[in-house]
Amino acid sequence: MSTEYSLQYIAEAANGEAVGEKEKKILGVAPFETADNDQITFAGAQKFLKRIDDTQAGAIFVPNGFEAPGKNLIRVKNPQLAFAKVVGLYHPETHLSPGISSKASIGEGVHTGDRVFIGAFATVGNRVTIGSGSIIQDGVFIADDAVIGEDVIIYPNVTILNRCRIGNRVTIHPGTVIGSDGYGFVPDGGHYHKIPQVGIVQIDDDVEIGACNTIDRATFGRTWIQHGVKTDNLVHIAHNVVVGEDSIIVAQVGIAGSTKIGHHAILAGQAGISGHLTIGNHVTVGPMTGVGKPISDGEVVSSGSPSMPHRTWLRVQRIIPALPDMKKKIADLEKKLADLEKIIDER
Repeated sequence: MSTEYSLQYIAEAANGEAVGEKEKKILGVAPFETADNDQITFAGAQKFLKRIDDTQAGAIFVPNGFEAPGKNLIRVKNPQLAFAKVVGLYHPETHLSPGISSKASIGEGVHTGDRVFIGAFATVGNRVTIGSGSIIQDGVFIADDAVIGEDVIIYPNVTILNRCRIGNRVTIHPGTVIGSDGYGFVPDGGHYHKIPQVGIVQIDDDVEIGACNTIDRATFGRTWIQHGVKTDNLVHIAHNVVVGEDSIIVAQVGIAGSTKIGHHAILAGQAGISGHLTIGNHVTVGPMTGVGKPISDGEVVSSGSPSMPHRTWLRVQRIIPALPDMKKKIADLEKKLADLEKIIDER
């Protein structure tokens, strides 16, 4: 049977104000362009608010104070956030019953809190601690002396190596490796000798790590992912990197060793950050940007290598199409200048 909620019920759940048919039944959620009369969507940005009459949605989350006669609205402070929360009403998470599968391998001295789930073919090493309410899904490998906090979700085929520490309410998606060796070698003539990597990875509370991330353990000390960080899929974070609170790291970003990323930074897709740099707070690095020098707080650096301030990058992009004509004009000027110099010499 399909789930349905009234407009008024959804408004109360989202801490918003219902406008229109308050008892109208809403059966689901959908995007702005494709929502039907029995679904709810959201319009937060001006480009959608201007097109509010285009949507067929039965109800729409809009910013406080917005008017749209004839539409069923829920006014809220943040329409996108409210919509995200309401998605959970119609698509609730599947809850696994606590327990340890008979097909799991559990080491000696393991401590688990209440309501822990450990799935089939998971391997938990010796002296591991797993906090209450945590879910360790099928095929996860957790090595000796690792610490997993409370209400953590670790998806299948994640590897967490020895002594690494995972905070509370952390989510780690499939295929990620936490605590692999950092890339450290000493050159000796034509050969390289490995530097032992004896540190750990520490992941603080409320972090979400995407699929197929690799986060290297520190050479000494810790690689540190601070509170609230969110990473996309296919991200590499090297040894001794620090990622500040509530930063966003998008797909295929690579951060070289011993670099410090400030809080609330945004690293867009395929950005590459060199080692031993300091990237400030509230910095935005554009997609495919190669960063080879420190960046101050609040700067926006744009696509390309080397990176440059965003305004400079915009000016450069406007100039590039004109370069062939500019080259021809410069060549003509050089010829005229040479002719003028010849005339002067002859006099």
